[in-house]
Amino acid sequence: MTDWTSRRYAVVDVEGNGQRPPDLVELAVVPITGGVIGEPVTWLIRPQTPITGFARRIHGITGQMVADAPSFPEIEKEVRTALDDATIVAHNAPVDLSVLRRKLPQWEPAEVFDTLRLARRLRPERVSYRLGALVEAFNLAAGLPPELRPHRATYDALVTARLFVLLATGPEGQPLSLNELRGQPSGEGDAPPAALF
Repeated sequence: MTDWTSRRYAVVDVEGNGQRPPDLVELAVVPITGGVIGEPVTWLIRPQTPITGFARRIHGITGQMVADAPSFPEIEKEVRTALDDATIVAHNAPVDLSVLRRKLPQWEPAEVFDTLRLARRLRPERVSYRLGALVEAFNLAAGLPPELRPHRATYDALVTARLFVLLATGPEGQPLSLNELRGQPSGEGDAPPAALF
């Protein structure tokens, strides 16, 4: 039975400009290789349309902060390199994936794990499954640099990576199998589920 640490993961978080549909202003990717969380890669991105006041109040990214940032086409190759051949992890993954799919034509992840869905299934005793509530419940921000803050892509991707590792580890400290993470019976082989987000 293949356990989850056999895969390479890219934990992603996006911050948008508040428009509809949202455009990227920040993207973070945190690699997990061999079950070990790596260093985040983060890009500030100049959106095509201005950042709304509502979005600015949430993540604190201003138009001035992204005025000299690259546009997405300037960093697209780097982003594809960070994501290619990786299993994607995100909290409330459909939101992040919808933004990335618009920006990356023909990109389709092989498999996605949504830590929101995983937490609901594997930690049914929790009252709230918001990322902030889970961070507090499991002390997932411990030791992070003080300049990192919630609702910025680097912070959110790092705590999501920690949440994923926590959820993917059994009560005795053993790694769950990929099928256990998928919620599949152990006899179904290691093929990913046919339907993704």
